[in-house]
Amino acid sequence: MQAPLRVGIAGLGRLGKRHAAALAFNTPNCKLVAACSPVEAERAYARDQLGVASIHEDLNAMLQDPHVDAVVLVTPTSLHADQAIAALKAGKHVFVEKPLALNVPDCERVLAVSEQHPDLVAMVGFVRRFDPSYLSAFQSVESGEIGRPFLVRSQTCDQNDPDGFFVNFAPTSGGIFMDCSVHDIDLARWMLGRPKALRAFATGTIALHPGLQACGDVDNGIAVVEFAGGAKAVLYASRTMAHGHETSTEIIGTEGKLLVGEHAAANRVIQSDQYGVRHAVLKDFYERFEAAFAAEMNAFVDACRGVSPLTLTLSDALEATRIGLAITRSLQSGMPEVV
Repeated sequence: MQAPLRVGIAGLGRLGKRHAAALAFNTPNCKLVAACSPVEAERAYARDQLGVASIHEDLNAMLQDPHVDAVVLVTPTSLHADQAIAALKAGKHVFVEKPLALNVPDCERVLAVSEQHPDLVAMVGFVRRFDPSYLSAFQSVESGEIGRPFLVRSQTCDQNDPDGFFVNFAPTSGGIFMDCSVHDIDLARWMLGRPKALRAFATGTIALHPGLQACGDVDNGIAVVEFAGGAKAVLYASRTMAHGHETSTEIIGTEGKLLVGEHAAANRVIQSDQYGVRHAVLKDFYERFEAAFAAEMNAFVDACRGVSPLTLTLSDALEATRIGLAITRSLQSGMPEVV
């Protein structure tokens, strides 16, 4: 039997902690052997809560560890490209959270280095591709059940955070479309058969968080993307939902349509009483996609161990960034932008 994949993780913030715990306790055929963070509290978490023996403050030190086979990067987006390249040059498989980078040249640099190391797996975390419902919808599209798909309407809507965590994050996030809608962009290309994007238009508003104005961002945005062959994507992103997290996608074809994730229901229970008819709602993205995060990491580990290939490519991540940037430019210019 093959030995377990030995994984090191860099970044132990909100999502990084969840990835680290999954790698330490719930991901088959791998072992979390190292962790890296410039934050002492995060290093202490890895050491004391996860039992990680090899703790680093500097990523380069972890990359030089011969006992690390693969690296998971859950670091600020501005660091993704350089860190992914460093991992590949150090001979490590690499998983990097989305988006791959905040500009096309950085994405292209990662692709170029990855092509120089064909024996290494490089994967970007577009987690919705691993969600059972989205996978089922994709299989329906592929089998022709709705005819030729020509329109995708998709949204990523987060529950409002009165403290405005994302306002502080906005200057480095790339904006609402790069941070939130990049998932919907990737889903649209996936469902439509990976067409080439031609043009994008976006508009938005600040409904609750005026602090976003300083960096040209909005808390609610709408975008339209036009693809070669006539297909379209309509995207909505929001950070101000009152009730909870709501991710949904509609794929419309010539012979039918598919709808994934309507109403953000936490379960299938509908309660009716003197207050009305209602259901429990999801509070955040991780609650909605916990199973998908697990499947995503399993797929990465399996690919690194040579068990099964990846269908999600770095080129997909590059195109998502390219489209997201065109949408962001349109938001700022108020005009359609060529992708």
